[in-house]
Amino acid sequence: MWVFGYGSLIWNPGFPVAETVAARLDGWHRSFCMRSIHHRGTAEAPGLVLALDRAPGAMCRGVALRVAPGAEVQTLAELRERELVSSAYLERTLPLALDDGRQVEALCYVIDRDHVQYCGGLALEDQAAIIARAAGGRGPNADYLWNTAAHLAQMGLPDPDLDWLADRVRALSQR
Repeated sequence: MWVFGYGSLIWNPGFPVAETVAARLDGWHRSFCMRSIHHRGTAEAPGLVLALDRAPGAMCRGVALRVAPGAEVQTLAELRERELVSSAYLERTLPLALDDGRQVEALCYVIDRDHVQYCGGLALEDQAAIIARAAGGRGPNADYLWNTAAHLAQMGLPDPDLDWLADRVRALSQR
């Protein structure tokens, strides 16, 4: 069983991982297009979390995480509890191109554009303002952004928008 990590699953998978390989998912891009009302915000003051948003010609770099043998059933149950808490994500199995040349089918959590929490198209400056102030059950929204940007950079998977957001949120947080 493979899972595609493009946000917090990269640095906090929450399940036993047998193998981690950099990977590419075509037709989707990483985007702060989901309002977070549980983990990184509240219903009164939503934060933003990353989701895979479909776009023609898009591509998302992340990691393919192979679940440790024997842990598949438990992992699926825990991922569903974590990722499907508000039904804004849809669970899909999509083809990944691994950097080592393999092709695998992986569990991916993509945004439901018809869900009330979908907020695609927000300007980066607006995203930064929301992320700088929001906090939820799993802590400050800024920590989620900074952890994701740092781990992507560490793995050699740059994301210029996330890097810009990380710098901007640091600046806003110092005011």
